[in-house]
Amino acid sequence: MKKITLSTVKSFVNKNRQNLLISVESRFDGMTDCVQSCKSSFDFAKEQPKEWLKKDTLNIDGAWFVGNSRDYFYAYENDNFQGIEVSNSCGSFILAIAK
Repeated sequence: MKKITLSTVKSFVNKNRQNLLISVESRFDGMTDCVQSCKSSFDFAKEQPKEWLKKDTLNIDGAWFVGNSRDYFYAYENDNFQGIEVSNSCGSFILAIAK
């Protein structure tokens, strides 16, 4: 299987932007100064309203990329969805499309 990189994720997002789903599994919580679990169900990815965050979020609300080889990418597939799971110091989320 081919290694998944940030370029792979960008290509996947650009090809599937209209049908893209996101499930946020965990996110950074400033109150506890660590990543907290917040497993959510898949929902259509909304556009990030802040233009200055485009590079860090790929314009996807709930997604966050830290860069500098500190993002980890895994293939994701279950009975209903297929996509890419992303994990980093800001949390983890799954970008997917319906099968």
